Amino acid sequence: MMDEKPKRYSEDDYLQIITNIQRCPWKRQVEEYENFRAKLASCCDAVQNFIVSQNNTPVGTNMSYEVESKNEILIRENIFNMFPVESDRKEMCTVELNIDVSDWGGFGESGKSFGSQPFVEHPYNQCAVVGNGGILNKSLCGAEIDKSDFVFRCNLPPTTGDASKDVGSKTNLVTVNPSIIRLKYGNLKEKKAVFLEDIATYGDAFLLLPAFSFRANTGASFKVYHTLKESKARQKVIYFHPKYLRNLALFWRTKGVTEYRLSSGLMITSVAVELCENVKLYGFWPFSKTIHDTPVSHHYYDNNLPKRGFHEMPKEYRQILQLHMKGILKLQFSKCQIA
Repeated sequence: MMDEKPKRYSEDDYLQIITNIQRCPWKRQVEEYENFRAKLASCCDAVQNFIVSQNNTPVGTNMSYEVESKNEILIRENIFNMFPVESDRKEMCTVELNIDVSDWGGFGESGKSFGSQPFVEHPYNQCAVVGNGGILNKSLCGAEIDKSDFVFRCNLPPTTGDASKDVGSKTNLVTVNPSIIRLKYGNLKEKKAVFLEDIATYGDAFLLLPAFSFRANTGASFKVYHTLKESKARQKVIYFHPKYLRNLALFWRTKGVTEYRLSSGLMITSVAVELCENVKLYGFWPFSKTIHDTPVSHHYYDNNLPKRGFHEMPKEYRQILQLHMKGILKLQFSKCQIA
């Protein structure tokens, strides 16, 4: 239905393709999924590499930035201590009884149990990746999203009040763009309390930041870690591994996504395919109207448009549509069925 080789599609072309896709019932294709997951694992290996941990980044590492790769940061003890320790699940039953979890690897101050280590329970059965598209408005997808075993969200979106019936309220991981920390929260100086109040709505989710993508991101990302630690917040900070993101960009480049940088939605979708058996995407809609010609706001909470040329949404969306058509993941295009 869509050839692999990029052709320029207009928005109306895409909407016609989606109309056609919706006429066919979706079915998960186990073999397609296993093949795609194996390709992702061999290039990128999210399970081991997607976040910076004490296991994959020892003290003394000179870590290259993802985008400004000629620049490096030396991982000293004080930075290393911010990283989580990932234990081997096979060892968990033997160590659980005799380990003091109140002090492991920069994650321990709240004395949280082993469950607070990132992704020990993977593979998760059902995962929801919730984009922020205006298509979520009046979708009533909240209950379905909240039933998922693991919920990924992007860029600190609102999940309380009226929005929750459409977008759900459960959050296990949410990405944070460091520019939000600077612009919306004034680098966590006078607006620190507002920030802590806003993220409290995410329960004990992981806050995922690209601390090592651009040098300008590092200070703001570390500030989030220290702010949460000082205030004994329930949320935990984790950092995208720059090498994982570089490898992931190369992987998608072979498929024609050649932009300056992948969107956080495509990054998280890629992670989810490796960490989850069943992936469903909500709120992924880079178009200005529905297939029925109703106008759609850019986000479900505002209509601010992205910087031009930074992400290549149509090329990315085309890849995600292909994953849907191959039965590797499922895209929710319309209102959710209420049970």
